[in-house]
Amino acid sequence: MQELLTGKTRGMTAVASTLQKGIISVRQLLADSNLAIPQYQRPYKWTSRHVGQLFSDIAAFRSKTSYRLGTIVFHLDDRQKNIVDGQQRTITLMLAVHALIRLRRDRLERNDLKEQLDELKRKMVIPRFESDISRVNIRANYLEIARIIGRADFDEEKINFLLNRCEVVTFTLTDISVAFQFFDSQNARGKDLEPHDLLKAFHLREFSAHEDHLKKDTVSKWEKSETAELSTLFAQYLYRIRNWTKGEPARYFGKEDSDLFKGVNIETISNYPYIEHLRLAHHFVDHYNGGYERKIDGHTMSFPFYLDQIIINGRRFFEMTDHYLGEVGWAVDIGSLKKRIGKTNLNGFSLKVFKAITTYEGRNRTGDRYVRVMFDCLLIYYIDKFGFAEIFRAIEKIFIWSYSLRLQMQVLQLASMDNYVLENNLFKRLKDTTHPSDFLGYSLPVVTQIRSSKTEKIEELFKEMRYYEQSH
Repeated sequence: MQELLTGKTRGMTAVASTLQKGIISVRQLLADSNLAIPQYQRPYKWTSRHVGQLFSDIAAFRSKTSYRLGTIVFHLDDRQKNIVDGQQRTITLMLAVHALIRLRRDRLERNDLKEQLDELKRKMVIPRFESDISRVNIRANYLEIARIIGRADFDEEKINFLLNRCEVVTFTLTDISVAFQFFDSQNARGKDLEPHDLLKAFHLREFSAHEDHLKKDTVSKWEKSETAELSTLFAQYLYRIRNWTKGEPARYFGKEDSDLFKGVNIETISNYPYIEHLRLAHHFVDHYNGGYERKIDGHTMSFPFYLDQIIINGRRFFEMTDHYLGEVGWAVDIGSLKKRIGKTNLNGFSLKVFKAITTYEGRNRTGDRYVRVMFDCLLIYYIDKFGFAEIFRAIEKIFIWSYSLRLQMQVLQLASMDNYVLENNLFKRLKDTTHPSDFLGYSLPVVTQIRSSKTEKIEELFKEMRYYEQSH
């Protein structure tokens, strides 16, 4: 491990080409003595969570003939093959091989694996890291990897799978500006916070073999959805609801958060007790919809999704996405909501709430949009759990909870919203309830001082609902 912190890269060999594409194994990647981590790269920030996911994938997919770990983009500069994209993964793989050489090599029974590790020891680049962040994470991740490969279940078959059947797709370019443009195009079309395409690729790979015929229609349906619509669904609603229900922050949804929407493959996961209700629902819905009776009555059953459930990988993920594209759309629009549940059920102050939050003067400011997100997310979560039971009371409760933040702050930022939710977490309270009254009976404090501007309609409604008492 110390060598990875202090060593130097070896000599490099130039390759004359504008663009080269390849698919190589982990062993071929790391045995390339032309590799280099350029100084302009950001610090190494992978954590034990990323390490755990990598080795979980190795365990889950070890029966496959090959498994793709991702893409690496190189810039060929004279004698160096600089990593433009993929350095986090590459460094982690270096740490894994380094641990295998030091901790497992002498205990291996397979001579071919010993020879491969000996070759890697001779050829593998040992980068120098100046950043303290990189050094700390390298030490922590090396220890985590050492624990994993030291376990009895990390057998020689897994070592062989990691070295020879885990692969990366490589792109090598000779022009640095072209290399970075290519990097941008490979990473969500230049947008850092567009991870839903990565989720699409992952879940397509998770389709069961007998469902391959469904992939074409699934992809077609996904592609018909607007990119902005998918981005909003995941980043603004699903990501925040899932994190807030766990009591975790939910500010920016990036590619590093995509694991939140990866779960279990019903076909390959072991028969753990916690999986049984998912397995039962999964197969029963398919059995019901495939019955000959459906050709007569035309009835179909939808899978019973809920927002904080364990994700079922593959086909069900795409069905879930389509389901919530529809659910979120009508839940945040008063016109659609009234049609769905009937105007008569929106009594009390509920209609006034929607009128106020959609017409008050400052509603389009950035901070006010954050508050509306809080309102929408909690309302969506309530309907997802309890349907329209006492919906008018739920709307009133959620309005007071969310817009209290707006009235009490002069400047409202993203961190303000996130911190408020975590400190006054009605998402966790709602998650733990078994009846609407458990949630609706929760007492909220009154507002005693208003610091906001352009919120007169909100203020008037707070007064009418007796949640504003001016302090003296």
